[in-house]
Amino acid sequence: MVGSAVSELVNRGNLLSTSTHPGDALSRRQKLVYILILGMLTALGPFTVDLYLPAFPILEKDLHASATAVQLTLAATTIGFALGQLVVGPFSDKMGRRTPLILATAVHVLASLGAALSTDIAMLGIFRVLQGIGAAGGGVVAMAMVRDLFSGYPLVRMFSRLALVNGMAPILAPVIGSQLLGIMAWPGIFWFLAAYGLVVLLAALFLIVETLPAERRRSSSSTIFQRYRAVFADRTFLGTLLVGGLNFGGLFTYLSASPFLFQNVYGFSPQQYGLLFGVNSLGIVAGVQVSARLLRRIGPQWVIAGASAMQLLMSVLIVILDRAHLGLWGIIIPLWFYILSTGFVFPCIQVLGLARHGAQAGTAASLLGAATFGFAGILSPLVGLFGVKSATPMGAIMACCIALLIASLWLVVRPRTVPAL
Repeated sequence: MVGSAVSELVNRGNLLSTSTHPGDALSRRQKLVYILILGMLTALGPFTVDLYLPAFPILEKDLHASATAVQLTLAATTIGFALGQLVVGPFSDKMGRRTPLILATAVHVLASLGAALSTDIAMLGIFRVLQGIGAAGGGVVAMAMVRDLFSGYPLVRMFSRLALVNGMAPILAPVIGSQLLGIMAWPGIFWFLAAYGLVVLLAALFLIVETLPAERRRSSSSTIFQRYRAVFADRTFLGTLLVGGLNFGGLFTYLSASPFLFQNVYGFSPQQYGLLFGVNSLGIVAGVQVSARLLRRIGPQWVIAGASAMQLLMSVLIVILDRAHLGLWGIIIPLWFYILSTGFVFPCIQVLGLARHGAQAGTAASLLGAATFGFAGILSPLVGLFGVKSATPMGAIMACCIALLIASLWLVVRPRTVPAL
């Protein structure tokens, strides 16, 4: 089985040269199985955050809450997800990958059950924080395990596949959520998440093997704070944190505003809204796949530079065309190209952030995830504050995120100073 094969390769890897990684010896079939399992882990967080987006107007009515209060439950999840990663990542560097994953996912399952049984918006918000904390394990551990197993271009290729899942999940989750709402009430979404978390928990127990050898755990005498200090001392990593957070912040602005924009303003049904997300998901797929191929020849910092310029142009166009009253098509066409460009950035973030931090892979991955969802949590109530009566606030906030991303790229990352992978 693939699990025993990986375990044997990890143990054998301790005797190999530092230029050899256990994942290099995996067969094509074994790599495919690991991509599927790690992809499932990576998708747990985005699914937890976004699956209930189509239910926003329903929650507003059933729980007698304002639109801002409903959006705050989304912010609560992302903040919990960010905080959970800050704990899970460093502990996975010290304790190994499996134990923190199992404990965190168990918390997620219990919190999902609590959310399904919630009777008011405050109760739902509390369980959403706990859901976010519990979901943190999957994404951090998946990225750290890839870094344990691969280096060089195989690392880029594996990260691009995980980035595809991580980029598609926030887009596809509302599609699935809208279909669930067609056959069940909103608590059913959280019963579904509990079942998904249980599948992840069983995979962690029976299919995931430890990829961080015991020797590396015992030889590491550094504390959590020393690991954080090691990654924060890297200017490129700091810039990547900002770039990754702002990139996802722009996308999350769209995710947060779109349920109200397309359903309340343009009259979409939950199913039509889900279909729109499905079409947009093609942009993420195309962006990630083309980006992965470009990374063979072009440094990730240059891919980000080109993609972010397109994102800024498209977000500004959304505002201009909306103000010109060109209607639905004036929004969804530039929006699709914005999402396409976002897909270009996703694999570049992981490569830039983790390529030089193999010894602190869990810590670095946790910070990348925390920045990503931390920015999203801050922006979600901001969208609600401006209201969703047109596409202008959404496009303007997206444009501000990307303008700050571009400044972070050129002033902090400094593309010309980034060494070749």
